Amino acid sequence: MNDKLPDHRRLGRELGLFDTDPLMGAGLPYWLPDGAVVRHTLEEYVRDAERRAGYRHVYSPALGKRELYEISGHWDHYRDDMYPPMRLGAEEVVLRPSLCPHHALIYRSRSRSYRELPLRIAELGAMHRAELSGVLGGLTRVRAIHLNDAHIFCTLDQAVAEARAALELIARAYADLGIQAVRHRLSLPGAGGKYVAAPELWRRATGLLREVLAEAGVVYEEAEGEAAFYGPKIDVQIADPAGRESTLSTVQIDFHQPARFDLRYTGADGAGHRPVMVHRSVIGSVERAVAHLVETHGGAFPAWLAPVQLAVLPVAEEQVEPAAALVRQALALGLRAELAGPGEGTLGARIRAARLVPYQAVIGAREADAGLAAVRLRDGRRPGPLPAAELLRRVAERVAGRGTGLWD
Repeated sequence: MNDKLPDHRRLGRELGLFDTDPLMGAGLPYWLPDGAVVRHTLEEYVRDAERRAGYRHVYSPALGKRELYEISGHWDHYRDDMYPPMRLGAEEVVLRPSLCPHHALIYRSRSRSYRELPLRIAELGAMHRAELSGVLGGLTRVRAIHLNDAHIFCTLDQAVAEARAALELIARAYADLGIQAVRHRLSLPGAGGKYVAAPELWRRATGLLREVLAEAGVVYEEAEGEAAFYGPKIDVQIADPAGRESTLSTVQIDFHQPARFDLRYTGADGAGHRPVMVHRSVIGSVERAVAHLVETHGGAFPAWLAPVQLAVLPVAEEQVEPAAALVRQALALGLRAELAGPGEGTLGARIRAARLVPYQAVIGAREADAGLAAVRLRDGRRPGPLPAAELLRRVAERVAGRGTGLWD
């Protein structure tokens, strides 16, 4: 590990975001309170963005019968990355390695009409992959994954527009999170038997994804051997501070699983038709997304995502009560605020301890008498004393607007 570069494993422990314990097992991190705040806020952001984009949310179990993954093709093509089956009486169940088979079952749980399409089903769900201990690392390679996943069931004519809209949703999320894609990759099959043998389906899906990328005006590179076992995909690549690339977000067009699960909808002609399945993930796994955010921002998260958004610092004991009142007002507005009183050290020490907090409000005798707070921003700016209500209004507006800006 290069200590000169931000590393989420070191920062995660220093900032009290997450940790691991040998008794829980390798690749199974637990989240501490501040880390849980970041994770929860990120999850709610994605759910809200999906709701606004017309997605309906579901929950599905992290277990499934082995037969389910035999139908989906995971058992034949992905078995090495799956946990061994567990026998329950006469049945064998498996920790799921993917959410898409479950969503296919949800789709086919009743008859569907073309009038319902596109049907966008989203879930932030748990899945498990049997990663070898040698490749595990922090939050980027774990054995229990919480994936921001969605599947759009649509007609063939709708597939390109839905995939393009997914790319736009990803781009908006990256802007709000303050992260950047280093490149887009069209991931294609390579040599070997790990891919579904259906050349025509591969050709059709690849052609549609090329159309998506062309309409979106996205520059991309093609990479053989990086596709999912059932189809090609668009990978949105990110890089850590050392320049190592990984995939955060994906968009896929899939003809394979609708056929395997015999998915249908009734068309305007009254006949049965096969839907297309668009897979998409805006932020990929929550674990990898948080790891990248920690390294990108060095723990200085955008204000809306920060574990503590406002630190209130009374200069002396005489100002503790008005400072505590400001904290209560902030909490009532839904802001994450904390009091850092004189008992925690000198004012300078407390200011340094809160260096990653987006907003600091210092209250001395003069401010307390006038009902003001001296505002300090994390980036070093000092907008000056403001009435408490005005300070909270501005902070609340910035937090509600998301994005990466701190002030006007």
